[in-house]
Amino acid sequence: MTGAVPHPLPAWLTSARRITVLTGAGISTDSGIPDYRGPNGVWTKDPDAEKLVTLSYYLADPDIRRRSWLLRQAMQRADPQPNAGHAALVDLERQGRLRALVTQNIDGLHQAAGSDPALVHEIHGTVHEVVCVDCDDRTTMRAALDRVAAGEPDPVCLVCGGILKSATVYFGQLLDERVVAACTAAAADCDLFLAVGTSLQVWPAAGLSDVAVGAGARLVVVNAQATPYDDVADLVVREPIGTALPGVVARA
Repeated sequence: MTGAVPHPLPAWLTSARRITVLTGAGISTDSGIPDYRGPNGVWTKDPDAEKLVTLSYYLADPDIRRRSWLLRQAMQRADPQPNAGHAALVDLERQGRLRALVTQNIDGLHQAAGSDPALVHEIHGTVHEVVCVDCDDRTTMRAALDRVAAGEPDPVCLVCGGILKSATVYFGQLLDERVVAACTAAAADCDLFLAVGTSLQVWPAAGLSDVAVGAGARLVVVNAQATPYDDVADLVVREPIGTALPGVVARA
């Protein structure tokens, strides 16, 4: 079934009691954060921008690092806030039906909206912390950006002098195995897997849909563009996330 949110909702949707949610960049576009692969996505408009989050380029090129810090400054000034899509998932949690919230996003907007951090698995890390690539020391992004504002265009680790980067997973960098294991367990232990605002093209996050369906869960896809999983989904919704998601997660 493809299109708008059906009314009335299917019984299997309203009766689901262990829902694992996967969110991608599309859920944050209403907060002013552009997605990556959509028609107006960051990498669609400027393929070269992908170098800013590619580990080999970041480590080798001080100019890439300086550009990255300027981008982080701009994001901090923009101060994006949670939107109706994030709020709908908080409501799902309050209903007692949320098994886990796996997110490909690094913006922290789920937690800012009120989602329990213990239920949120940030598979690609967080932009709110920085980490040293040499000694693994961690500090807050705000502290690092304060140093940038004070005149350090490429701040180094205060512990060992190493290169600092956001605590996000760059291209060419391995995911945290513990986080991946928790996400996989959540996909295998749900009666409904809800993929929201994700192209379902980036692994291993996309493969969580296979895990869930293989374990007997229903699959619902809420996304503006077609995904590789539309043909196996029990429901595909093309409406804007901010208006569609509250309906999809409505209480039985």
